[in-house]
Amino acid sequence: MVSAKKSNAALRGEKAPLPDKLPGHVAIIMDGNGRWAERRGLARIEGHRQGARSVSRITRRCREMGISALTLYAFSEQNWFRPVEEVEALMHLLADYIERERDEILDTGIRLTTVGRVHRLPEMVREPLLELIEASKSNDAMDLCLALSYGGREEIVDAVRNVAEAVRQGALDPSAVDEDVMAGFLWTAHLPPVDLIIRTSGELRLSNFLLWHAAYAELYFTETLWPDFDESKLLAALEDYSRRQRRFGRVGETIPADQESLS
Repeated sequence: MVSAKKSNAALRGEKAPLPDKLPGHVAIIMDGNGRWAERRGLARIEGHRQGARSVSRITRRCREMGISALTLYAFSEQNWFRPVEEVEALMHLLADYIERERDEILDTGIRLTTVGRVHRLPEMVREPLLELIEASKSNDAMDLCLALSYGGREEIVDAVRNVAEAVRQGALDPSAVDEDVMAGFLWTAHLPPVDLIIRTSGELRLSNFLLWHAAYAELYFTETLWPDFDESKLLAALEDYSRRQRRFGRVGETIPADQESLS
């Protein structure tokens, strides 16, 4: 239920008040573009096009709220198995997104990063993407991380392979390998821990997204299809998060004060 305070703010064109406690790092599984289009009798690519507009809106609002990192599941390693025509259309949309959002990313202090097997992307995407990553590397308003050709299992496998190679070369003692060391070999080593994972479209699974990081992240599922996911839906997810108590396997008085619910 929307409060009268929020309704009045909306009528005046004001931003709705923020929850008392915000996550530092939000990750989103942006699902439902195809179904959004099919329900309207449109080609699937139209759903992806509308989804790209949602990316712009949600990224802008997260930065305005002061969220420090936003990771978006833009293209999975398994998405390469989709029909060739759809994959090609998605790559063109991604290239268009990079060109269209370049100025705003740079002007608003967003640092663009990626996780995944980016080398698999076509040159028309990879070249402008890497250029924008380099151009924005000194920005510090918010990290925007695009998960591209990404898979959670693949990330862990690559990390294990690199740990094994470091051990083989004598650069790492096997007895020194712990969670912190392992995390340092993950593609996401440059990002803070994930606090909240949001999935749109009503599906109740992670679909190979941030499997290591989901260990103690809060999960939020919504029936809303990604093209319809707007600021009000984002606020609903953040309000739900603010009411939760993150225990990290602890109970009662053993929970650190800075991890207790502020609700």
